[in-house]
Amino acid sequence: MFIIIILILGIFLLLFMIMQAFLNRVMEVEIEFSDFPKSFGKVSLFFISDIHRRSISDKIINTLKGRTDLVIIGGDLTEKGVPFSKVKENLQKLKHLGPVYFVWGNNDYEVDYHELDALLLDLGVKVLDNTAVTFESGEGDKLCLLGVDDLSQERDRLDFALMDADPNSFKILASHYPQITEKIQHEHEIRLVLSGHTHGGQIHILGYSPYKRGELKSLEKTTLLISNGYGTTSVPLRLGAPAETHLITLKNGN
Repeated sequence: MFIIIILILGIFLLLFMIMQAFLNRVMEVEIEFSDFPKSFGKVSLFFISDIHRRSISDKIINTLKGRTDLVIIGGDLTEKGVPFSKVKENLQKLKHLGPVYFVWGNNDYEVDYHELDALLLDLGVKVLDNTAVTFESGEGDKLCLLGVDDLSQERDRLDFALMDADPNSFKILASHYPQITEKIQHEHEIRLVLSGHTHGGQIHILGYSPYKRGELKSLEKTTLLISNGYGTTSVPLRLGAPAETHLITLKNGN
C-alpha cells in the first residue's frame, strides 16, 4: 500500500512538472523610471527568452495583439535538432505583435547559425549583435535598444553596442546572459537589462537549484530582469520555476 501511494504521488508530481514546463504565462509588470522620456508616454515590450523546442502558443499571441510596441527575443530561440520550419513559425507568430528584435544565445549556435541568420533577415527580424537601434519621439526624445552577442563564447562587445547607441537616449540592453551586468558601469546609463539563460533553475529540489528563480531586481548600476524562460533544456520538466514570458510597460515615474 505504501508503495502504491508513493507511485501515485510520483505520477502526480511528474504531471505537475510537465504542466509547469508548458504553461503560457504572460507576466505583466509596469516599471517607472524618473528619466524615462515623457514624450513616449508608455512603451510596452514583449520579452520572451529560451524558447528552445517549444511552439509559441496562439493563446499568448491573441492575448497580446494590439498591446505590444516591440518584441524582444532574449536568445536560445532554438537548439540542436529543432527544425527551421518550427523556428520560422514561431517568428511569424511573434511578428503579429510588432517589430521583432533578437540577441544570440548559446544554444542558437548549436544549429547552422548562418542559416538562422538568413532566416531572421528574410523575416525582417533585427539581430542586435553588439549593436543598437534608436527610436525617436515626435519631440526629439530618444530610446535605444541595445543587444550583445553570446557572452559564453566571448562574442559580446558591450562597448560596440554603446558606440552604436545615442549617448543621450534612454537605454535598454538585451543579453542572453544576466552576467552582462558585471560589465555595466554607471556612465553607460543603461537603465534596464533583459536576460534569460538560467531558466530560473528549471527544477528546484526541496527549494534548491543551481540558479535562483527569475526575478526583477534593482542593482546598483541598473535594473535587471531575469526570466525563467519559455522552454526547457535537457528534460521538458519544471518545478518551482514555471515557464513565463513578459509584458513590460515602461513609463515616467514623475
